[in-house]
Amino acid sequence: MSRIVGQLVTETLDYDDGRQVTAYVPPSPPEAVVFAGDGQLIASWGGVLEASDLPPTMIIGAHRLDDETLRLQEYSPGASTAAFAFDPERFAAHERFFVEDVRAWAQARFDVVLPADRTAVFGVSASGELALAMGLRHPDIYGAVFCASPGGGYRPPAVMPSPLPRTYLVAGTLEPFFLENATRWAGALRDAGADVVMNERVGTHGDAFWQAEFPLMVAWAFGR
Repeated sequence: MSRIVGQLVTETLDYDDGRQVTAYVPPSPPEAVVFAGDGQLIASWGGVLEASDLPPTMIIGAHRLDDETLRLQEYSPGASTAAFAFDPERFAAHERFFVEDVRAWAQARFDVVLPADRTAVFGVSASGELALAMGLRHPDIYGAVFCASPGGGYRPPAVMPSPLPRTYLVAGTLEPFFLENATRWAGALRDAGADVVMNERVGTHGDAFWQAEFPLMVAWAFGR
């Protein structure tokens, strides 16, 4: 993990009997902000941004649950399957927390209020589904979606909403299930007229692969 010059700040918000959020605060005033699921993982990636020639970018990460079934239910608005029971009430509650409470905390705690074209939503694997869902449902808030190796529970809707956020997708050649999902989303978004980047790279499903792509995503969306 890259050394961090900025700060990591973790607090517990009043959601679901207490849910933590972690912010990476860059050493200079932020010019962009990335909201993310799996926050205990992604917020710590601020060091890789510092090591790149990028505008100061804050990361606000909402922590995930340890229970994988509940995590998927919070992150995916997809349909139930034989192996997974979608819970629309849990998804809706987490959506309100992510979109309203987490952003309100960022504003109150750090005075961070940036327009949609300087705001992204980011996720990896299951939280990649969350990033896609939040971007499509709230393009007025998240002007860009960063999505790495998305899971397959949430698939492109038959009718895409409008407007659509700019979207950067990546998946590895050694994770064919996730590459197929990313490619499906890239094609559907392009067909709907969205600005899309789809990178297929040699790599497998894991933190090192995703972390290496993160500064490229930020450069694409917010580079000077």
